[in-house]
Amino acid sequence: MPVSQNLKCPDPGFGIYFHWPFCRKKCPYCDFNSHVRNHVDQDEWVKALLAELAYFAERTPKKTVTSIFFGGGTPSLMLPKTVAALIDGVSQHFPVATDIEISLEANPTSAEGKSFDGYRSAGVNRLSMGVQSLQDDALQFLGREHSVCEAKSTIELARGIFPNISFDLIYALPKQTLAEWEADLTEALQLAGDHLSLYQLTIEPNTGFAGAVRRGEFNMLGDELAEDMFDLTQSVTAAAGLPAYEISNHARPGFECRHNLTYWRYGSYIGVGPGAHGRVNMGGVRHACQQFKKPERWLDQALLSGHGSEIENPVSSATELAEEQLLMGLRLREGVWFENFEKTVGQPFSEIVPKDNLDRLMDAGFLATDAAHIWTTDKGRFVLNSLLAELLS
Repeated sequence: MPVSQNLKCPDPGFGIYFHWPFCRKKCPYCDFNSHVRNHVDQDEWVKALLAELAYFAERTPKKTVTSIFFGGGTPSLMLPKTVAALIDGVSQHFPVATDIEISLEANPTSAEGKSFDGYRSAGVNRLSMGVQSLQDDALQFLGREHSVCEAKSTIELARGIFPNISFDLIYALPKQTLAEWEADLTEALQLAGDHLSLYQLTIEPNTGFAGAVRRGEFNMLGDELAEDMFDLTQSVTAAAGLPAYEISNHARPGFECRHNLTYWRYGSYIGVGPGAHGRVNMGGVRHACQQFKKPERWLDQALLSGHGSEIENPVSSATELAEEQLLMGLRLREGVWFENFEKTVGQPFSEIVPKDNLDRLMDAGFLATDAAHIWTTDKGRFVLNSLLAELLS
C-alpha cells in the first residue's frame, strides 16, 4: 500500500535545475557530467547560466517555481555570490513560491563547509551532502577526499545552518557484510536530519570502476547479498521513521525532496548548464531538452547564442508520454496518479494500458491499484524496466 493512498493528487510542481560541472577530482564510480579544471571564471559562468535561463524563460509559460536545485559536479565549489546571482535570476523571470525549496549538493569537507553560511544567506534552505560511507577504508576505495571524522563534523555544521539536510551513502561494496552495512545505516540514522539517499553500488560504463572490474581488481557483491542489504535498508529506515518514498530515497513525512518529486511525478522543469536535461512545455508541446555536455562547448554556445541546447525534441505521442511518466512515477512508493497521468498524456490510463496486461501483472504481485493511482509492490520494484515493457506491450 502506498504511503500517500489517502492524500489528494499532488501538484507535480515546476523546478529549475542548474548544473555545475566541476569537481576537484573524478570519483571512480561516477558517470555524471563532471570535469576537473584548474581555473573557472565564475563571473563568466554566471553570465552564461543566466543567459540560458532567460532563453527558456522566454519560451515557456510563467509557472510558479516550487524548487531550485544546484547539482553537479560539485556545486559547493561555487562562490556564494554565484549561487545568489542565479537564485535572483530565477525570481526575475518567474513567480516564486513562498515556500520554495532551494537545494545545493555539497562535499562534506571543512574547506567547503566554510561557504555554508554564505549559501544560506543566498537563499539555499536544503543541503545534500555526498558522504558515501562512514568507514575510512570504504571512502578511500570510493575515491573520496574526506575522512569519516571530517564528514561527521561537516554534517553537524550543516545541521546548525540549514533547516533541511540530507546525505548520501553507497552500500553493497565489495566484501561488505550485512552486519557492517547495518552498523553504518544505524549510525547514519543517528546523524541524519530528515532525509537520506541510500544507493547500491553499480558499475557504470566509462567509469574508473568499470575499468577496474574488467582488469579483475575487485568483484562486485553477489546479487543475493545485495538484495538482503536492500531489504534491510527498507526495514531499518522505516522503523526509524524515514521510510522509502522512492527506490533509493528515504524521508520523514513532509521532508521528501520536492525537486526530485517534480521529476518523478513528471512535472515540468528547466535544465540549465552543461549536460542538463529538462522537460518543458514550449508552444503547448512538452519537449525533452538536453544541453551540450562539454563545459567549454556549452559555455561558448551559451555566450554566443544565449543557450547551449543540443537537443530539443517534442514528446507529443500519447504512448511516449505514458512511457516516460510510468518509468518515472513507478519508482515512487505512491506510484502514478491517474489524474496527473491524464493531464499529461491527454488520455485516461485505461485507454493507454491494456487491461489484460495490467490484470496479469497485478495477479503476479508486481503492481497494485486503487481508484486514484497505480504503484509497484516491493516485488515489482526490483524489475521496473521489464515491468514497464510488459505493461505497455
